[in-house]
Amino acid sequence: MSKLNLAAFVVVVAISGAASAQSSDPRGACKADYDKFCAGIVPGGGKIIACLNAKRDQLSESCKTALDGRKKK
Repeated sequence: MSKLNLAAFVVVVAISGAASAQSSDPRGACKADYDKFCAGIVPGGGKIIACLNAKRDQLSESCKTALDGRKKK
């Protein structure tokens, strides 16, 4: 993926903000966890979700809930 795609992802995550942090949207609920554990991962092919799942025991409860909700879809 290009740097433009990464930049777009970061903008989307930033825009989603705190309001969606409690929702089932992983982009909002997992922003802090992404920044802490997966910031160097280039989006695409499920790499970010895989990174977050690999760090699952260290994630916030809201991020775990959002990831669980994503699996049910």
